[in-house]
Amino acid sequence: MDRLQDRVMIFIDGSNVYHSLKQIFSRTDLDFARFCRKLYGRRKLIRIYYYNAKVGLKEEPERFRHQQTFFTTIQQIPYLELRLGRLVYTNWPSVPPYEKGIDVQLATDMLVHSFRNNYDVCIAVGGDNDFVGALQAIKDDGKQVEVALFGRGSSSMQLRRVADKVITLNSRFLHDCWKSDSGLRNRPRPPVPTAP
Repeated sequence: MDRLQDRVMIFIDGSNVYHSLKQIFSRTDLDFARFCRKLYGRRKLIRIYYYNAKVGLKEEPERFRHQQTFFTTIQQIPYLELRLGRLVYTNWPSVPPYEKGIDVQLATDMLVHSFRNNYDVCIAVGGDNDFVGALQAIKDDGKQVEVALFGRGSSSMQLRRVADKVITLNSRFLHDCWKSDSGLRNRPRPPVPTAP
């Protein structure tokens, strides 16, 4: 059960979220402010960390412009810190680029903030099993660990086992977290009853 006095930090693996949204929902227009509010609920938000790799301007100019617009938008969310790694391009465009520095930065931030007692609850968003050791260390430090995962219950089993709580990121959870054409915002509102 969530305690209102719990201090929460959210750590988002942006690349994992982007690719999961694209693959599962065929859309990526998630409203991250709404999404994060839904994750922490009525508990006290301390900070959100969003991790991603910067697309190369020379290699992918169109994608670079879209990403910069997204970064500008996401940085307007209160208490959100953008942490950027880089994409390494070798033999582009025949070989896709790979991320450098993201996983280490994310795991380091989770651990440092835990050891400094900056939060009571760590919410890790993304399905990378590489974070299992860091999450176990956070639990061993006396903190609670929640993981928000896409996919079926059989996905990311190691993360599911280490977590105190698993938040399933399915259409029901995300129904009112989209920027457009979604959820309650676009439904007609029921009439307001009037006094006789």
